[in-house]
Amino acid sequence: MANTKPQINLSGLGRCLIQDGLINEDEAESSFAEALDKKVPYVSHLVEKKILNSIDIAISASRGFGVPIFDLDVLDPSVVPNDLVAEKLVRNHHALPIFKRGNRLFLAVSDPTNHQGLDEIRFNTGLASEAILVEEDKLNRMIDKVMDAQETGMDELLDADLDNLDISTGDEESSGDESSLDVDEAPVVRYINKILLDAINQGVSDIHFEPYEYTYRIRYRQDGMLHEVANPPSNLANRLSTRLKVMSRLNIAERRVPQDGRIKMKLSKSRAIDFRVNTCPTLYGEKIVLRILDPTSAQLGIEALGFEEEQRTAFLEAISKPYGMILVTGPTGSGKTVSLYTALNLLNKPEINISTAEDPVEIQVAGINQVNMNTKTGLTFAEALRAFLRQDPDIVMVGEIRDLETAEIAIKAAQTGHLVLSTLHTNDAPQTLTRLANMGIPPFNIASSVNLIMAQRLARRLCENCKTVDDVPKEALLEEGFTESDIETGFTTYKPVGCDLCTNGYKGRVGIFQVMPVSEAMGKIIMEGGTSLQLEDQAQKEGVYNLRSSGLRKVMQGITSLQELNRVTKD
Repeated sequence: MANTKPQINLSGLGRCLIQDGLINEDEAESSFAEALDKKVPYVSHLVEKKILNSIDIAISASRGFGVPIFDLDVLDPSVVPNDLVAEKLVRNHHALPIFKRGNRLFLAVSDPTNHQGLDEIRFNTGLASEAILVEEDKLNRMIDKVMDAQETGMDELLDADLDNLDISTGDEESSGDESSLDVDEAPVVRYINKILLDAINQGVSDIHFEPYEYTYRIRYRQDGMLHEVANPPSNLANRLSTRLKVMSRLNIAERRVPQDGRIKMKLSKSRAIDFRVNTCPTLYGEKIVLRILDPTSAQLGIEALGFEEEQRTAFLEAISKPYGMILVTGPTGSGKTVSLYTALNLLNKPEINISTAEDPVEIQVAGINQVNMNTKTGLTFAEALRAFLRQDPDIVMVGEIRDLETAEIAIKAAQTGHLVLSTLHTNDAPQTLTRLANMGIPPFNIASSVNLIMAQRLARRLCENCKTVDDVPKEALLEEGFTESDIETGFTTYKPVGCDLCTNGYKGRVGIFQVMPVSEAMGKIIMEGGTSLQLEDQAQKEGVYNLRSSGLRKVMQGITSLQELNRVTKD
């Protein structure tokens, strides 16, 4: 009896490929049998063994079954609904959900005859499944991309010792249900701890947890710039926000209004980091921002701030006076708090009584009496200042002068034998004096009480490991503000490159300052109702660097780049 070939029940796609002349019947049947034996999809086997390429298979299937081809390269992986179908089903049946419309789920497949996979997904999701034809190689890449993103950061943390960190609330008055701690889930706990520890180790100032419709984004603010660090699955949004709210003792049931809290993370017996926490309801959940409050940042020492020699001398002379007012000005995030606390650390001695009013207290320092503002109970800057003046103070620090009442009490304190430190939001030092006058402070009181005004910005430092020479023509240097005498000194300008030791060519930040002592001549201009332009002209005559000039000095010293200077001191 003659030998006969075993009967192979070739798939519809296989017959289609034979009809189009892409493969002969023997090859089709043998490859189909091998795929069955290995328990892999037929198309995957054809492409993996290089029997056919993806695009030829897709064109043949499209022609044979009347299904259009969809290009997966144009699909944003972040919009894929990756929480509808288990990864095991996706990989076993080689079918990836790419979008959902009502009760219909559209699945990217490279074999439109894969009815078994579609039926099983339909059964598991309860949704009507519809196939969309795509190329096999692109489908493989998209499945890996979507599934890997879903697991980002979770499985890697299973062996890390991150769940034993000593974390507690930093606000004893915050109300929270202790039983809510039961919602902690080990992977989420470890994931959050890892994000916080990485931020501390990288010198980050803020962490942003941001939910969107189909994605979730975590960003760090490092050296003043935000950059994306993680994209956990969007279906974890509520668990991540709940964990952060539990850590900061916030009401986990309240999602409609902003909340403020605090977290304390003990890294060792001698070092603890505080996080100031704020939640804000958005369209797709609560955005949570953590400000990292590292006490070591206030102990840098005056040398680390970035003063020029004459600026440091003027600053030290001002804080050594027994009375008067010192004002620090600049936008949010310009380092005003660090500058003030550097001064307070220099002044903090057992024989001196120092009190501060802040909203909120960012850096806790032993030996200084710090008060948190609480507008709900009526504890404002003005009320705190009145209380301080009845407690025999030597030095008073007010977080910010926001209104006439606070300004009047601060001026009175400066005139009655106290050293007062505070901040204002103005663009430069001369504008601060006219701002006080516009608030309603009599010119005489301004001229007699303000000793020094310091405007500041923070610029990123060039990485010493990778910075390279920036060959800037002389004409361009003159346009930037350098003088002929500056150029004759033969300084070298540098630009960022980027390496493993830095972030985009920068590492750390340096202060750019305008340190302006209020001289008798300036006092006379104030008394006569002069403008900020007149004060600026007088400051230049007295040799005071404005912010731009101070920044140009940093460029000449190779500390920062012209690009960075232009970013922080735009006219």
